[in-house]
Amino acid sequence: MASSSGSPCAACKFLRRKCTAECVFAPYFPPDQPHKFANVHKIFGASNITKLLNELPPHQREDAVNSLAYEADARVKDPVYGCVGAISVLQRQIAQLQQELAMAHSDLARIGSVGNTQGALLAGPSTLHAGPLASGMGLALPPSMQPSARDQILSTRDQYFSARDQQSRLARDAQFLELQRENQMTREQLIEQLTRAGGGSLEAGLAAFGMGGYGMHHGALASNYPRSTSEGGSGSSGGGASMNRLSPP
Repeated sequence: MASSSGSPCAACKFLRRKCTAECVFAPYFPPDQPHKFANVHKIFGASNITKLLNELPPHQREDAVNSLAYEADARVKDPVYGCVGAISVLQRQIAQLQQELAMAHSDLARIGSVGNTQGALLAGPSTLHAGPLASGMGLALPPSMQPSARDQILSTRDQYFSARDQQSRLARDAQFLELQRENQMTREQLIEQLTRAGGGSLEAGLAAFGMGGYGMHHGALASNYPRSTSEGGSGSSGGGASMNRLSPP
C-alpha cells in the first residue's frame, strides 16, 4: 500500500503506475529504496515477482523479497556467477578455517604430550620409584596433593645447590687439613697466618694462599713468613720442601 505521506512505493514509482492500498509491493519496497526494486525487476521481472508473492503466505513474503534482492544485487555485481560466486568464496574460507583448526588441535595435543613427559622427567628417580611402591601399598596421593611441575623443579634445584655447597665445604675442609698437616701448625696458628696473609681477612687469606689452588701459593706464603733455622733453612732462601710450609706465628 502507499506510504502515509502519499508517496508511491518504489515498485510502483519505477513502473510508473498508481500505488493502491492493495499493492503487493508496497510493504517490501518502500519509497526510500528505489534501487532495491530496480535490481530485482532487472533480474527477475515484475510479473514473476508478483506471481511469487501471491503464491506465498504473508509471513514468508518478506524473507522471499530479501532473498530476491540479495540474488539480484549479486547478479548485477557478477553477471556470470552471481551469488554462487559468493557462496564458493565462503565455502573456501570455511575449508581453510577448518584446516587451521585441525592444525591447532594437533599442536595443542603435541604440546600437552611434551609437557606431560617433561613433568615425569622432572619428578626425578626417587619420585618415579616411589610412585609404583606407593600405589602397591595403597598410599598413592590424590591429584590435589600431588606436587606440581613447578614445585618439582624448585625442589630439584634446591637439592642440587645443597649438594654442591656440601661438596664445596668438604673439599675446603680437606684442603685446610692438608695445609695444616704440611705446615705442622695447629688450626689456630694456621688461621692466624692466613688472616695475616689476607690483610686481616681470613677469606682473603684463603683465596690468596689456600683453598682451590693452595699448592701454587705455598712458596710465596713461606717466603713472606720465613721458618726458623731449626726447621731447616731460613727466609725465602729455603729450598725444596721448606717452600711448601708455613712458618708458625
